[in-house]
Amino acid sequence: MPQDPPKPYINVDFFEDLTGTIPESDKEGVEEIGARIRTLREEKGLSREELSNLTGFDVGLLERIEKDEVQPQLGTVIKLSKALDSAFGRIVSGVGDKIYSITRRDERKVVSRSTSHRGSRKAYTYMSLAPEVKGRNMEALLVQLEEDPEAEISVHEGEEFIFVLDGVVTLKIGQDAFELQPGDSVYYLSTTPHHISAKKGKAAILAVLYEG
Repeated sequence: MPQDPPKPYINVDFFEDLTGTIPESDKEGVEEIGARIRTLREEKGLSREELSNLTGFDVGLLERIEKDEVQPQLGTVIKLSKALDSAFGRIVSGVGDKIYSITRRDERKVVSRSTSHRGSRKAYTYMSLAPEVKGRNMEALLVQLEEDPEAEISVHEGEEFIFVLDGVVTLKIGQDAFELQPGDSVYYLSTTPHHISAKKGKAAILAVLYEG
């Protein structure tokens, strides 16, 4: 007798309401990342050429990020935050002002998206779960992954914990490849070359990133 498919660990419709299609009211939050990076660079007195030398990112890519033509992936943001001596969370979701944060299910939080380096394809959409906490070193995110045929490898400082909520996730880490099902999790050092995406369609994960 065939078994019923496993139930998702969250209400997928609710998650998609928050991250699937970013509503117009959240447009400012999405576009602020490029402006924050530009502001931090200018505060440090760095040119794009100098920031390029510090990060290894092409000057043209940095310009497109600052103009919001490309929405940087999280690994890219972490590298930029290190080069700019800034907290990763400040770039992703702004500066918090609280000593703790409780996130209720029906409270609206910062939603952002990441694209390929060419800016032509959405890689994933994420929502910060605790942007209000000041001086945080971890970033907790709900992430809606897309399929990624380009499989852009990421390497950066820090550590990551991933818990699969819904869908099937493909993970490449070093020379190994895995498929993760709902309920599966993985913890790895971000300095190991890695790539994570939905195997087919979309997948939802909880991601906790530690800057290191």
